[in-house]
Amino acid sequence: MAEYGLLIDYEYCTGCETCVVACKEEHGFPVGKWGIRVLDDGPWQKDDSGEGGNCFNWNKIPVPTDLCDLCAGRVAAGKEPTCVHHCQAFCMRFGAIEELAAELAGKPKQVLWAPCA
Repeated sequence: MAEYGLLIDYEYCTGCETCVVACKEEHGFPVGKWGIRVLDDGPWQKDDSGEGGNCFNWNKIPVPTDLCDLCAGRVAAGKEPTCVHHCQAFCMRFGAIEELAAELAGKPKQVLWAPCA
């Protein structure tokens, strides 16, 4: 499974945590264990308007943990990982690392994640 990974476009992540819930349900992780978590970056003030206005930024960044196996059982059955399947913002993609890396190079605010071999 090491040749596959997740491309997560956190520019569009709303922080709904559907991926977190779906993963816990799929794998039956106990309280305090997760296969994916949504981390907060912010809020932080950003003023690039040049007009002295206030603009706040708050990124929600889904990050798989060491417990993530990319839903090996689902993938073997021809399905995508449950986090990707249930993502309401459609900001997660599963695929070959080479293809995802090429896509990553073309757009900022993305994370490419692959499990250890």
